[in-house]
Amino acid sequence: MPEVKIIADLRESEQSRIAVLENGKLAEVFIEYDEEHSAKLSRQGDIFKARVDKIMPSINAAFVAISTKSEKNELRNAFLYLGESIHTSGIKAGQNIIVQITKNARKNKAPRVSARISLPGRWLVLVPDSDETGVSRRIEDNAERKRLKRIAETLQTELVNFGVIIRTAAENISEELLRSDMNSLLELWNDIKHKADVTPAPCMLYRDTGTLGKVLRDEIIGRIDEIIIDESEEFERTESFAERFFTEKPDVKLYSGTTPIFDYFGIEQEIMKALERKVWLRSGAYLVIDQTEALTVIDVNTGKFTSAPDMRHTVLATNLEAADEIARQLRLRSIGGIVIVDFIDMLFEEDKQELITHFERVLSHDRQKAHIFGITHLGLVELTRRRERPDLRSILTRNCPVCVDNGFVEREENIAMNIKRFIRKLIGNNNSEAFMIQCAPYAASYISHVLSEWENEFSRKIFIASTPNFSWSKYKLYYQGSIENAESQAKDLKRNSKGQVIIYRT
Repeated sequence: MPEVKIIADLRESEQSRIAVLENGKLAEVFIEYDEEHSAKLSRQGDIFKARVDKIMPSINAAFVAISTKSEKNELRNAFLYLGESIHTSGIKAGQNIIVQITKNARKNKAPRVSARISLPGRWLVLVPDSDETGVSRRIEDNAERKRLKRIAETLQTELVNFGVIIRTAAENISEELLRSDMNSLLELWNDIKHKADVTPAPCMLYRDTGTLGKVLRDEIIGRIDEIIIDESEEFERTESFAERFFTEKPDVKLYSGTTPIFDYFGIEQEIMKALERKVWLRSGAYLVIDQTEALTVIDVNTGKFTSAPDMRHTVLATNLEAADEIARQLRLRSIGGIVIVDFIDMLFEEDKQELITHFERVLSHDRQKAHIFGITHLGLVELTRRRERPDLRSILTRNCPVCVDNGFVEREENIAMNIKRFIRKLIGNNNSEAFMIQCAPYAASYISHVLSEWENEFSRKIFIASTPNFSWSKYKLYYQGSIENAESQAKDLKRNSKGQVIIYRT
């Protein structure tokens, strides 16, 4: 079993990043943007004791108040479809009801809620006020489905008015662990019900685990040795989560250094490497990875590798090493769908079979199932990998506005987050009143819309200098010091550039 370490970068509310390290090497990264962070009062999975404000019979729906007063001194409403649950039958304005967020708020749209509550654990989902049982459709083995269905029915008969749904992660998990997961969820539901009995509406009864918790709950199968988090509130929630859901509790630590946590552990550089076409192997061989809409093509080259005793062993050793790295890159880049691998041609059938057997073995450790279809007449290896989430490139890059469909550039929002982390690092090392950052125009324009939020968060004056001759993702500190001198520096920079540099400030 590899040593598994989770590194959570959660200081910036606009972007959450979770890295999974196996034996010290980056294996997977999960990145989630929160476009509504500035007004975020709730998120998917949260449970509330709500008050029904208004019934709308024409659309068979209601608005319910789910939170205390917002910044605008108004109750935050949510949208509830009626008829989804027995609890919505005949409800009236002023009545209290327990609801769960099923769709986050977007811009001017209220969040959507449901009176059908579901509590996901690591292995199963508990559904209060239900008698349903089920097994995830993604579990394909018929014998395993029957075993899990039998366990679900057994657990459900022991409960009173609860449904049990077995999750995909429960494949090959023992009944003892499933029962332990169920008991933890029952305790959680009892806590929620007790809070609902003693707290007036509207109020929050349960906050879902957030990006880190969802990764721990939904994405990681097996033992976790250590979790390191850079945000204190999430650290406390994760401590509680680990106590509840892990049979072997991982060591949970709080990171408080001024250097951004991904920089400190060398993860930032590894993420940037995962966006490159060429991947160097330890032997001196390399891969070339090209992603298209229809499929991904990976080419294997010997490169500088010549240490094997003869050509046959050089080719086989290169292909075996490449298979290991390809399996890692598929996980790291979250590549799904059809994958074609052009391994170096091998003349001997036993070498081809050794490669396929080895490739199948290393792919078997992947949580997303991959299926190899063998070697074609052209010497290509065809495989498919289940696509569960967007690939890393689509999350961090977009089509180049100059090259259009012929190239990719880093997304402005990701450049902005890099700059924000850079500013946070600067603030941790000095007491300057103001900072001026130079960056490329597209990134500067994006930052201008969130600049006031950054200044409020950091309690510093921030100037963003849009500099045309900067490469797309380049940025640097131009000035730090007093606000008065920063104003003067901004005027001089703009004048010396003959108006080409635009200064964004609040």
